[in-house]
Amino acid sequence: MSHNGIDIDQYILLIIYPSIAFFVIGFITRKIDLRKTITYALQAIICFCFSIGYYIFIPYGGAQGLSLILGLFGILLIILARKEKISPVATAEEENEKGMRKE
Repeated sequence: MSHNGIDIDQYILLIIYPSIAFFVIGFITRKIDLRKTITYALQAIICFCFSIGYYIFIPYGGAQGLSLILGLFGILLIILARKEKISPVATAEEENEKGMRKE
């Protein structure tokens, strides 16, 4: 089997780093109550940054597949942000608050 420049333990770490950043951004934006559109946009930026970084800095194309997946996931997040901006979906908490205000 040919060696692509990174070991399996390094590859697992390369998978974990964007996941941690992704969930930290989601947690922080939920705590400071930002709109979902901004959350999705920030997560897309994180995905694109990791994708470009992995493509450029990992030797011998060792993380090109992961880079491709992160790039596609970033595109998906931009589509979700656009969809959320066009027609926002109300959460259950927001609907309960609106219902309580009417009564």
